[in-house]
Amino acid sequence: MTAETTEGSGSTTGAAGTESPESPAKGAAPGPRALARRRRRATVARFWREYRRHRAGVFGLAALSLFVFVALSAPLTVGSDVESVTNAPGQPLESPSGRFLLGTDQFGRDLLGLLIWGSRVSLLVGLLAAALSVTIGALIGITAGHFRGWYATVMMRITDWFLVMPTLVLAIVLATVLSRSLGTIVLAIGVTTWPTTARLVRAQTLAVESRPYIERAKALGGGHWHIMSRHVLPNVMPLVLAQTTLIISSAILAEATLAFLGLGDPAVVSWGGLLQDAREAGSVSSGDWWYLVPPGVGIALVALAFTLCGRAVEAVLNPRLGVSR
Repeated sequence: MTAETTEGSGSTTGAAGTESPESPAKGAAPGPRALARRRRRATVARFWREYRRHRAGVFGLAALSLFVFVALSAPLTVGSDVESVTNAPGQPLESPSGRFLLGTDQFGRDLLGLLIWGSRVSLLVGLLAAALSVTIGALIGITAGHFRGWYATVMMRITDWFLVMPTLVLAIVLATVLSRSLGTIVLAIGVTTWPTTARLVRAQTLAVESRPYIERAKALGGGHWHIMSRHVLPNVMPLVLAQTTLIISSAILAEATLAFLGLGDPAVVSWGGLLQDAREAGSVSSGDWWYLVPPGVGIALVALAFTLCGRAVEAVLNPRLGVSR
């Protein structure tokens, strides 16, 4: 009996020893990827918990979500035929009524439908222009803070030149020289609004590269790309994110300004283009307020929503700023 028991025990142990490499024990520590995912989830949860404490930021996020929803649902709610001049449903410059809640434009088109459809272009141009601006600024700021020397000197002098030059004037020059399209507007805004981001990112890069773990990474053989992508970029990303939300509002205002000056794409409906059409139709002198007020209010509200979100994000990522809630 004792031998059989010992033999059975040995067989059981052998089976368990065979299965253990395939299935890890229940108390085993999670792998590096699982730890990374857990840390990211905890970081996002902590960020959202701190963000909710800023009432202005929550209000801005709610307003921004509403604008984005309206813009994305525009093809279903108003349709692309709202831009048609030949099939306009009303008479030119009709005042607001039960049929047209915001009246009609100079061609008889529904202004409410145009306002909803134009939000797509204004938001898209603002997002793309801000993304281009932040990308250029972050690239120049990180490389200038990392390499230093003559390269940093040249880049910072170029940045200073763009800082002292009027941004709107440069954007108007680019929009005038190039073809009139949405791509031109995005390019004109993006390449003229990056210097502030470059300055901020370079300062943060210099602070990061002065830390001891950067010296250890260099001593272990880490190259320039490894240092910038694995150590510097993750530490400057919170600043880049906050800067992006702040630049979007400026980009939307710049797009509206260029479109109002007649430098936008005439075939595309945007809030700035609606203001330009209202000016050409003489709405200012004739008192057709419904043609002027809604696009202007839309631009102001979207810019305000992005600004509130940006200030809240900046306060969460850098509590020492002391931004009011």
